[in-house]
Amino acid sequence: MPFNIAIIDYEMGNLKSIYKLFRYLEGKSTITSDPKNIKDADGVILPGVGAFGDAMKHLNEKNLITTIEDIVKEKKPLFGICLGLHLLFSQSSEMGKHKGLDMVKGRVISFDKKKVDKIPQIGWNNVQILDENHFLVKEIPNNAYFYFVHSFYAIPKEKETILGKTNYGETEFCSIVCKDNIIATQFHPEKSGKYGIKMYQNFIHYCRK
Repeated sequence: MPFNIAIIDYEMGNLKSIYKLFRYLEGKSTITSDPKNIKDADGVILPGVGAFGDAMKHLNEKNLITTIEDIVKEKKPLFGICLGLHLLFSQSSEMGKHKGLDMVKGRVISFDKKKVDKIPQIGWNNVQILDENHFLVKEIPNNAYFYFVHSFYAIPKEKETILGKTNYGETEFCSIVCKDNIIATQFHPEKSGKYGIKMYQNFIHYCRK
């Protein structure tokens, strides 16, 4: 069966930019909301742009929550991006209290406007890598810069799930999550130049193994 990365389409992601980058990297990708196509893929991307509550609603309406749960149970590589990272957590306080997928224990909260320069954080920021041996950050230097666009951030309950940390103003937050076959970034690798490209290359290599 041909190698393929499934990019989950639930009407809330920057799908085309991710799709084009994977095509450029010669890692075939498919934008899909079909559970079978997602389950048959070698790796899965959960992107996301927008509000947490709306995202969970769309995932539920498209019957994709069970699909994502099955992927995790089967130990298939799952890569969450930005809002996709938030959705993996237990709950979010974005525009009310909402339950998440609860695959990574913890919560998602807003930046405190008294402790940061402005909300949202938009632009380049560095990432402190806590485990340089992890496959996702192979050949990526510690404190490399990536591109962020977000007003909320995740607080993992299990500190060992934090692979990368970033400081914004007086706030230190988790910028890379890793738990078993789940990885997720608060930043957008597809907008982050050579190190973002390298991160996706590392993911493709891992999915091929």
